[in-house]
Amino acid sequence: MPLDALNQFAPTAPGAPLAEKLSRSRGVLRALLRLVPPEQIRVAFTGGKDSTAALSLWREALGARGPLHAISLDTGLKFPEVTAFRDRLCADWGVELYVARPTVDLAAYPVAQDKVACCRDLKIAPLGRALRQTGTLALISGLRRDEHPSRAARPYAELKPATELCPEHWQVNAILDWTEMDVWAQLTGEGLPYCELYHQGYRSLGCVPCTRPAGLDQSERAGRDPDKERQLEALKALGYF
Repeated sequence: MPLDALNQFAPTAPGAPLAEKLSRSRGVLRALLRLVPPEQIRVAFTGGKDSTAALSLWREALGARGPLHAISLDTGLKFPEVTAFRDRLCADWGVELYVARPTVDLAAYPVAQDKVACCRDLKIAPLGRALRQTGTLALISGLRRDEHPSRAARPYAELKPATELCPEHWQVNAILDWTEMDVWAQLTGEGLPYCELYHQGYRSLGCVPCTRPAGLDQSERAGRDPDKERQLEALKALGYF
C-alpha cells in the first residue's frame, strides 16, 4: 500500500516551536493509521530517547484501536541499562515487543572490526527476519534530520525496497523535524521515562563497543564510532535506518 501521501505534509522548520512539530508528527501518524491496519505497523524501539518519543506518539495515536507493537534489535552488545529500560517501559505500557536477535555466535564473531559487516549481521539481518515474521508493512522510526548530514533530506515515509536481507516495507520517520532539544522538552515536559545513561554523559546510545559519552560542546553523535558514521549511506543501502 503506497504511503507517499504522508510526504504531502510540508516539513516544519528546524526552529519552529515544538507545538508545531508535535502537530505535524501527530498528523503523519494519524494519516498512517488511516492507510495501514494497526496490526501491520510497529515502532522500531531501541530504548533510546528518540524512539521513546516516537513510541509515545504512536501510543497516543493508536489509542484503543489495537495493541501497541514494537520491534527491538538486540545485538547482544547493548548496554544492560538500555535493555532493562526497554523491557521495563514495554511492560508498563503493555507493548507487544518482538526482540530481534542475531544468529551468529558472538563469542567467535569479530565484533566491530568491519563496521558494515557487523551492522549487517547483528542489526540488519535480524531486522529483516523480524519484519517478515511479524508481517510488518510500516515501521515507525525515531530518526531525525538534524542527527546526521546523511539524514537531512529524508522524507516522512520511505519505501524501503526488498534486499537480500530485508523485505520491502515502509519506514515512517514520525519525528523527522525534531531536534535533540525538542526530544528532551517532550520527554521531560510530559514526564516520560528515559534511560539513566543519559545522566552519565551519553547523548546517543548504540552498542557498547561503538558508543561513548559525548560532551555538550560536541555533536550529538560524537560518541558514536566515527568509522561507522562515515559509512551510514552504505548501511542504509542494506536496510539500516
